[in-house]
Amino acid sequence: MSKHYLLGNEAIARGLLECGVDVATGYPGTPSSEILTALAQYAKENKFHIEWSVNEKVALEVAIGAAWTGARSVCTMKHVGLNVAADPFMTLSHTGVVGGLVLISADDPFCHSSQNEQDSRMYAKFAKIPCFDPQSPGEAKDMLAYAYEFSEKFQTPVMLRPTTRVSHAKSDVDVYELQSRDRAYEFKKDIERFVVLPKHTRVLLKKLNEKQKAMSKELASSPWNKLSLKEGAKLGIISSGVASVYVEEVLDGIGIPVSYLKIGAYPVDDSLIRELVTSVEKVLVIEELMPLVEEQVRMYAPFEKVSGKLNGAVPHEGEFDVTLVSGIIKKALGLPVQKPADVNVDIEIPQRPPALCPGCPHRSTFYIMKSVFKDESIFASDIGCYTLGTQLGAVDTCLCMGASITIASGLSHSGIKNKVACTIGDSTFLHTGIQGLINAVYNKANITVVILDNRTTAMTGHQPHPGTGATILGDPVTEVSLEALVKSCGVELLQVVDPFDPETTKAAFKKAYQTDGVNVIIARQPCIITAKKMGIKRKPMEVIEDLCEGCRRCVKFGCPAIEFENGKAKITDACAGCGVCTKICQFGAIKIRSD
Repeated sequence: MSKHYLLGNEAIARGLLECGVDVATGYPGTPSSEILTALAQYAKENKFHIEWSVNEKVALEVAIGAAWTGARSVCTMKHVGLNVAADPFMTLSHTGVVGGLVLISADDPFCHSSQNEQDSRMYAKFAKIPCFDPQSPGEAKDMLAYAYEFSEKFQTPVMLRPTTRVSHAKSDVDVYELQSRDRAYEFKKDIERFVVLPKHTRVLLKKLNEKQKAMSKELASSPWNKLSLKEGAKLGIISSGVASVYVEEVLDGIGIPVSYLKIGAYPVDDSLIRELVTSVEKVLVIEELMPLVEEQVRMYAPFEKVSGKLNGAVPHEGEFDVTLVSGIIKKALGLPVQKPADVNVDIEIPQRPPALCPGCPHRSTFYIMKSVFKDESIFASDIGCYTLGTQLGAVDTCLCMGASITIASGLSHSGIKNKVACTIGDSTFLHTGIQGLINAVYNKANITVVILDNRTTAMTGHQPHPGTGATILGDPVTEVSLEALVKSCGVELLQVVDPFDPETTKAAFKKAYQTDGVNVIIARQPCIITAKKMGIKRKPMEVIEDLCEGCRRCVKFGCPAIEFENGKAKITDACAGCGVCTKICQFGAIKIRSD
């Protein structure tokens, strides 16, 4: 054994490696993305299969197929990805598994990079499967060995639910030798188990319900649920996940006896809760996101005895920290709560909202689309870097992965007279956009679909996808043709443009604007970061001050590399050399830098 300083997701990857995982699948989504990226570097040497799947549903189904042969599999995603995988997930708990299967669903309290604050524990409860809720990178790694053994013992899938503060924290982690993978792989046909006809499912559901009590008892004696009763304690605290770290830190320095139940695995055995509830006068439940534990506690205690989210003592929203938790606990104990001191700052700190990178091809596409379709048009968009098109006034809706085309279709069928255009990324189109395009054509929508093909899954860390011609391991594969896919969906007008060529791109958008029915524009140019990795080099631009008239037209383009100073435009060293600004400037004041 040795200690390594690892990111939470790297620790999870190491845990999977030590457990001898056979098949690893997933779809990138922050905060989970680094798990498969870190694991991939060991795949060839240790001879296991790893893949970025086209979406979470596909990823889970691949992992299920492997687990049904006795292989150990893992499937990774972020919390909203579990919505996409919910169809197989909810039935999988009925069929169960043969080899261990761990579904890793990373939650994102405070919506750091997500469209909601969904709580994956609720899905685990809904599906009646165990959920492991780590408080630290090291605990997340250690839980995996237990999770796989538990999964195989009870032949059930299990969930690991790290949150952003676990996935993206760093700490010292114990690293062990790798296990040998000498398992026998065989799919044993069992129609009554693996073919979920209604008459089979009714029997499977009864079996699933019957093993709930045994699983709960097993978890009660696990190292993840710990009860500490303090003599003379009037308050008992129950906490889970990363919030339990903050609770433990506060309790260490408070100097008052408080009984404490730390929960790291669900379902929680009733006996642990009953023992705490009956030993104290008041119970405080501190958990992030949903009141899952609190609702269970209230089954065994009068409403007035329990404090938490349901009586307003604990916030329903957001991410917790030590200061917040300290205030909650001190208030429950009747201690004075120190308010944070006001800090007077003499300077005004500028706001720095997220922005498309200098040289991002999406900026040019949005700028040109908006100039042709005008403000009266409606612009539906999707999940990805391009959601930042809001800053250019070219994003009016964004709901979930793949919804831009379908939302646009609904808008067009509603009876409004506005033109409708939607934007979707290349990876997102392959994720869940294709069905929307088929539906739009089939049902005669009147929309322009813009596929922003930047040759990568950029927002989550530049992962490859089937349209890039490479796997997660970098192996070359046949590149999926977006053009062929679009044409096969029944689209008649398809135009492929280079967004760094504004004139031809504008002509394409004008043609699209004048066309009824569903038409598609593929705006293809590599992400500026991907382009650098590909060895594409571009010279930066500069402003010829004598020619600049200070019209600010280039500034309105929104590139972070363009500034305005002393009545003149200025291009900083952040310039990536896309050159679009040279074509926007009507005075010819922007040129390729001469040095």
